[in-house]
Amino acid sequence: MALFGKKKKSEEAVAKVIRSVVVRTENVAKELMSVAAGNDVDVATLDFNILDVQTKTRVGAEGKDSEWEELSSDEVAQISDGNMMLNPVFEIKQLYEIEIFTITEPDPFSSFNIAVGANAALTKVYLTIRPGSKVTYFEGMEASLVKLINKKKLRANLMISLFDEPMKAVVEGLVARTRVSKTMTFDEKEMLLIAQGIEPVMTINDALILHYDKKQSSGKDTQDRVDYSKRGYLVSTVENELLIEYVKPKLGEAGRNCRGEYLVPAEPIVEHAPDFSISDKIEKIEADDKVEYRAKQSGYVTFEGNSYDINTEMEVSEISFKTTGSIESGLDADVAINVKEADVFKDAIGMGMDVEVNEINIDGNVGSSSKLRANKATIEGQVHQSAEVVADELKINIHKGMARGKNVHITRLEHGTVEGEVVTVAQAIGGKIFAKEVHIEILGSHVTITATEKIEVQQLKGSENNFIIDPVMMMGNQEELAENEEKVKEAKRHIIELEKEVEKYTELIESNEAAFIDLKKRLIHYKKNGVQMPSSFVKKYKQFQQMQTHMTKLNEELTQKNEYFKMLTVKHHAFQSNIFDARVVCHDRWRGHNTIVFKLIEPELEVMIVPMENTHEEVFALYEDEESGEFSIVSVQE
Repeated sequence: MALFGKKKKSEEAVAKVIRSVVVRTENVAKELMSVAAGNDVDVATLDFNILDVQTKTRVGAEGKDSEWEELSSDEVAQISDGNMMLNPVFEIKQLYEIEIFTITEPDPFSSFNIAVGANAALTKVYLTIRPGSKVTYFEGMEASLVKLINKKKLRANLMISLFDEPMKAVVEGLVARTRVSKTMTFDEKEMLLIAQGIEPVMTINDALILHYDKKQSSGKDTQDRVDYSKRGYLVSTVENELLIEYVKPKLGEAGRNCRGEYLVPAEPIVEHAPDFSISDKIEKIEADDKVEYRAKQSGYVTFEGNSYDINTEMEVSEISFKTTGSIESGLDADVAINVKEADVFKDAIGMGMDVEVNEINIDGNVGSSSKLRANKATIEGQVHQSAEVVADELKINIHKGMARGKNVHITRLEHGTVEGEVVTVAQAIGGKIFAKEVHIEILGSHVTITATEKIEVQQLKGSENNFIIDPVMMMGNQEELAENEEKVKEAKRHIIELEKEVEKYTELIESNEAAFIDLKKRLIHYKKNGVQMPSSFVKKYKQFQQMQTHMTKLNEELTQKNEYFKMLTVKHHAFQSNIFDARVVCHDRWRGHNTIVFKLIEPELEVMIVPMENTHEEVFALYEDEESGEFSIVSVQE
């Protein structure tokens, strides 16, 4: 029963009309709440008119408050942009005379759902128009809209007329849009700046930023799980790289918000002043707002005894999950690592480790599933069959895995794979080699050697080996050839289409040539005798001329396409232009079953020969018979 009683009383309060009240106040929102409570009505049923606004200022003197002085409207406009606003002892306030009354008449802005809000510092005030809002144009709308916004601001305890420069353009724009469309509906939310105080500049606290430390791996994999193998054992750097930055503390600048409040900047906090020393390999650069510490040479960063330094050479017993984790210093940093573990029963580079460094010398083995990238690498032990090693200059003792490089030297190849420009192998007993040039001292059995220029073997001890000359064996050449083949096909298709188009227009022009000549004579006759030419004649004449022009363009395009096709074809043939200079050389007697293959691109053909056992034919090359055009592999003297 009590609940129903309260509901009835609330409905009566909403319907109640109070007598208008005129008050003078500094806080309109507070006054509205007071009147609503005193009359037992909902504050939402009340509205008010602004009868007068007084803006008063004072400047404190010698620690004492001075008298408030009222400003005229002209003085208010001047003081908004004046330096006085940044005077810390300058105060400003507004006193409002308002008439409070009950809302009884329809509001032309009843469907115009707007609100006034501000940023945290109250230095920027925005008018927010909510989606679905609607307003219809009426005479005097601009003045009414200004009053509405000012009342919204006063309810939010924000000053009016002082910081309102942006509001004029906003109101004019809204009124203009409404005037054009008569009734304006807002489908999307709009936020418009209507007042702006003086934005303070934030105080900067000091900070020490270890940029070099951020280069360390985040220690997370692609699924954001922690990978403890990547814990940044070594942090590399290059010349002039920013290692450490000290941001100096700086006091901010004062401001004043749209309530007239002076915004005092906080004192900066100083907690991170540098207390470390640096070596002569690091440069300290002082600026007004910061201090930078930059590398004077490449290498890796060390911090020992509260001193930073840059070194270029490091010695470790092993690189493993337990000791260092993966080391990825990059190829451009001047860092050399010596890994000293030489026990044949242990891994110098542990299982699953990733190593990327400028230079590395490994006394022992490279373990399973590990990856090594360097500009120069020497491995005195063996490379596991599931390991991968990539280096421009690469030396491996026993190789069972994958190796890539420019100049690769392998003492013993045991069923591993090698890719390079020049590959030299002391002994091969199984495996695959891909290179421009391959040189093997002792060749066992079951080795596939693919080269673009030369394969040379000093001693042949086994059989079942494949010697392959393939001009596009290298990955880059394969991709370029495939791309060129597609261009050749596309160019040929365009040529066929153009030839058909040329043929069609040639027939059209030839079949209509007699009629065109006759038409041309008639038009000359008309023109000579001053007779107006029939429009149908002129139209046909222009059509024929257009056909001739189009025909000329087609022929020009066809010529260009044929030249382009010829260039592509020449380039296509160039991929195998050196195949006749390629050589397979064996300085020993041929033993067992071994095959020599030359792969041609144009025509697409493989030419094969099996050298006879116990023969001593030393050098093999590709030969083309000029009369028959047939290809064969022959022994040549050089």
